[in-house]
Amino acid sequence: MSTQYRKTPVVIEAMLLNGNAHEVMTWVQQIPRGASATYDLDDNGPIYITTVEGTMKAEPGDYIIRGVQGEFYLCKPDIFEKTYEQVG
Repeated sequence: MSTQYRKTPVVIEAMLLNGNAHEVMTWVQQIPRGASATYDLDDNGPIYITTVEGTMKAEPGDYIIRGVQGEFYLCKPDIFEKTYEQVG
């Protein structure tokens, strides 16, 4: 028999990639978890975030999320807006 569960509310940090690639890259590299980020000097283009799980390509409009253990992952805007609400 299955049991229903509710996800525990967790506050995360996120940035929207929207013409601010250098700012997002700087934010990612501040975290001492082995992540790095690169972009091709076009603030309006994609960035590449390398973590222990591999390299992720963030396109303009994507959200870059830092999880509770300092890990990074990407989220498309439609999913982000259905899943998260701003707390501050």
